[in-house]
Amino acid sequence: MGAKPTVTFPAGDPAKKSSMEVLSPGTGAGVAKGDTVFVNLSVWSWDGKQNTLEGSTYDTKKTEPITVNDNMPKVMIDGFGKTKLGGRFMTVVANDSYTEQELAQAKQNGVDTSKPRVFVFDLVSTLPKAAQGEAKDVKVKSVKLTNPGGDAAPVLTTKTSDKPPAKLINKTVIEGTGPAIKKNQSVVVHYTGKLWGSDKQFDSSWGKDPFTLQGVGTGQVIKGWDQALEGAKVGSRLLLVIPPNLGYGDKDSGTIPASSTLVFVVDVLGAY
Repeated sequence: MGAKPTVTFPAGDPAKKSSMEVLSPGTGAGVAKGDTVFVNLSVWSWDGKQNTLEGSTYDTKKTEPITVNDNMPKVMIDGFGKTKLGGRFMTVVANDSYTEQELAQAKQNGVDTSKPRVFVFDLVSTLPKAAQGEAKDVKVKSVKLTNPGGDAAPVLTTKTSDKPPAKLINKTVIEGTGPAIKKNQSVVVHYTGKLWGSDKQFDSSWGKDPFTLQGVGTGQVIKGWDQALEGAKVGSRLLLVIPPNLGYGDKDSGTIPASSTLVFVVDVLGAY
């Protein structure tokens, strides 16, 4: 643990069956399905010849968040379930880990699933499921935010006939204790977005996996998010009111009408 792993491959043909081995059980907290875990991860392609290292977070020096769920092979779920934080496990993911639909999709995308892949996971930390701490009444006119506490989702209400503000409102409801987010960092968040005035919810990550934004301040999301997240502390809950010029402007975007003022509550769960 704490160092890039090396893997010695046996002679002969690659494995045809998937498998998992706990290399170090860890002494930290356990990991449950639905948890998002920051890991160090190294991946090899096992072809029986070159056995090439595809990549390692020990080279990029950035841990990655992975949510443990049924979208991953069962051998990985088993590994996370049997390894605690601070531990390491290895999986061999072969053809038998994929459904017929997944194999067909991989073939269509030009992915060669005949070569098993070897994954070594080092479990670093788990993300909270919600921002934790005392919530302040930030008093944004015409917007109501209920903070139930614990891991429960905040409840946002935006029903009003009042005129929306012309400038970005960025209020810290819960101030996190983590580091401030820097430009180009990636962040993991839970959020709910509603339209000002109608209380119509157009999107939410709650009840699903957290959302990962790759590269704060680089235009991957609307300008209001970029401006609000840069400098926010990890662990914070933010209430944002975003005018159209920092949102989607004068064009429709999916279920969001043109010239909409957007209201978000955002829990900043982690950054890397």
